[in-house]
Amino acid sequence: METMTKERISGLEIEMGAPPPKVDDKQMINCRSDLNQLVPIKYTWAWEKYLAGCANHWMPNEISMAADIALWKDPNGLTEDERTIIKRNLGFFSTADSLVANNLVLAVYRQITNPECRQYLLRQAFEEALHTHAYQHVIESLGMDESEIFNMYREVPAVSVKSAWSLQFTQSLSDPTFQTGTPEADQRLLRDLIAFYVVFEGIFFYVGFVQVLAMGRRNKMVGTAEQFQYILRDESMHLNFGIDVINQIKIENPSLWTEAFQTEIKGIVEEGVKLETQYAYDTMPRGILGLNAEMFSEYLKFIANRRLSQIGLTPLYENAKNPFPWMSEVLDLKKEKNFFETRVIEYQTGGTLDWDDED
Repeated sequence: METMTKERISGLEIEMGAPPPKVDDKQMINCRSDLNQLVPIKYTWAWEKYLAGCANHWMPNEISMAADIALWKDPNGLTEDERTIIKRNLGFFSTADSLVANNLVLAVYRQITNPECRQYLLRQAFEEALHTHAYQHVIESLGMDESEIFNMYREVPAVSVKSAWSLQFTQSLSDPTFQTGTPEADQRLLRDLIAFYVVFEGIFFYVGFVQVLAMGRRNKMVGTAEQFQYILRDESMHLNFGIDVINQIKIENPSLWTEAFQTEIKGIVEEGVKLETQYAYDTMPRGILGLNAEMFSEYLKFIANRRLSQIGLTPLYENAKNPFPWMSEVLDLKKEKNFFETRVIEYQTGGTLDWDDED
């Protein structure tokens, strides 16, 4: 296949006198149709996710942090283990979502040659920026040392190893000389998208989400937990979008999905599970909040099996169970109030959304 020009990839090329694009002209990667024309829409699921994301807008300063501030400043309010959980997760997430946003804008957006998907990617990039804003809002509200928390990914091994691992799968996409259009390059892109969406966003975030949301369930750090609830709701849609993109690329390029490639993907997922399990042990050396690291080991195997099945692969971990069934409630928006009942949900369509990812 002829290598795509940079103008084709960027959408900056204008061909005077060309006819309007047809639906069949559109494809996920290596598309030679005009990328500036949103219609006719081919992937309605991408456009619907964009609309749903816009309808479910929220801002961090809408959530009260008053109870959290009082509890954090009380020397007897939280145990040292509970404080460690909050600090470590803020340290990881505060820079992880910036990494995700940079990868989306500088890498993924360039390679996905479909305008409705690009429309959603722009919404996702904004939401990643919003999440970084939320973490900063929590850190500032609690009076934490901001430089300590934001620099944790470069100083604390439990935090840094996950970010470092993910970078190996983003550098190729951000390489200005990298272009799709050959089987090797297309397979490389697909591999990196799976590592990015399935592992980094679909596995690496979940120990932290459970830990912080478990505190909220016990009426501790309820404002911080509520911020994480909305972030998890956004991330669930990001994950589902990424899964749809991956599966669409597979449909349009079946030759990429070789047996050897599937084995490689399973190895990447297995490595991700090991890293996130170690993170659970590092952040929770002792059992607290009714949780322990062994429970997270089982949970991550359950999550990994689910992720693999979503992209058409067989499970890695036989009989893995979900020890945290309450997590599905966090994504249940069909209630008058949210999970912690501290603020009435005011989203336009949130109560009608039906998520596939209830972990």
